[in-house]
Amino acid sequence: MNDFLKNDTDTKVKQEIMEVHHSFWKALADRDVESRFYYCADCVTFIGTGLNEKAGNKEEYAEVNKKGVNQYPEKFQMEFFWTRVSVIDTMAWVENEVEWTQKIDEKEVKQLTRNTVVMKYLDGRWQIVHVHGSLPDYRLAGQNYIINSETIRYNQELEREVTQRTRDLNHAMENLKKTQSQLIQSEKMAGLGELTAGIAHEIQNPLNFVNNFSEVNKELIDEMQRELKVGKIDDAIEISNDIKANEEKINHHGKRADAIVKGMLQHSRSSSGAKEPTDINALADEYLRLAYHGLRAKDKSFNVTLKTDFDESIDNIKIVPQDIGRVVLNLINNAFYVVDEKKTLRQAQGDSYEPTVSVSTRKTNGKVEIKVADNGNGIPQKVLDKIFQPFFTTKPTGQGTGLGLSLSYDIVKTHGGELKVETREGEGSEFIIQLPYSI
Repeated sequence: MNDFLKNDTDTKVKQEIMEVHHSFWKALADRDVESRFYYCADCVTFIGTGLNEKAGNKEEYAEVNKKGVNQYPEKFQMEFFWTRVSVIDTMAWVENEVEWTQKIDEKEVKQLTRNTVVMKYLDGRWQIVHVHGSLPDYRLAGQNYIINSETIRYNQELEREVTQRTRDLNHAMENLKKTQSQLIQSEKMAGLGELTAGIAHEIQNPLNFVNNFSEVNKELIDEMQRELKVGKIDDAIEISNDIKANEEKINHHGKRADAIVKGMLQHSRSSSGAKEPTDINALADEYLRLAYHGLRAKDKSFNVTLKTDFDESIDNIKIVPQDIGRVVLNLINNAFYVVDEKKTLRQAQGDSYEPTVSVSTRKTNGKVEIKVADNGNGIPQKVLDKIFQPFFTTKPTGQGTGLGLSLSYDIVKTHGGELKVETREGEGSEFIIQLPYSI
């Protein structure tokens, strides 16, 4: 690569500019969109070689690049024919001509572009504020890079393949939709499986009360009959009052068991989409206990400190309870996973650690917030932007589909809310569900 250094600007400055320039294009060749945009200012603009390749800010530029990576995921090889640098005060211009080489269907395809990159010295470093790419037509310029007949034939072959590939793509898209539906249902059923053991534990408590009070009532009825036979009416009436009190307790715990079963059925069936007034505190508390007992049933060594802080001033709010329940359950299960993972690591290192998961609610600024916090290892910055993407997971193969947070995000969005995360590496994370306070 030859550098044509114009004017008398310090060579060290130009070296810094060239390092940014080279890293920026190398990231493009490596199809590494995230690394590439480290070098761009938020106000970056872009004009590319295609009609739709344009952007007015960093976010739009990122979208254009993601589409390009999806279309051509394989890495490029690049060869710079010439590069020219110009610097005036805090502005710099870098022009280059580069040949890109990529294998498509085992065939090597080359493409020549001319590019202009404008940089500005911002916040202590050179940042890119504009990128322009073009395709030089050497046939008109009389140069040596005339497209040869082999390339023309190859382009014709590509055109013939487009129709067939379009048909194949449509067929693949239909299959993908079916597969996605199956995966989403699998994710829901996986959540139901996590609940099963917790439900069994929760339902056992009211059933024990029902059985015990029923046994006591049998004994009281026998005793009341004996008192009646000897004419002790007052004693019989007193015993009947005890029986009545026990029956009220039986009725209370029977309804509790009924509510748990109904909650399970709501979770397992497809959502009707109908919102209904729901006690958000009771919902969060119930799913916390069900998730905890579910994991305890699978792993007796699992233990975690549970903390709750519910805002009692929150009235019932209109939500689809089985959908928001799935979101809360997923966040709690994820929190249990990360604190247990950290506990295992700390024990191996001989360090003490108390795994803790907190669930809280509060009413603020016309919204209701549900927070699920843990003191795990936090989320690394490099994956933080990906956690809500479908199929992205940090769990080992076979332990996660990568759909949990994606589905949760979509559910909260359909409720007109937001799902956010705050995290500090090594200290833990806090997921925040914000819902409109509609009663």
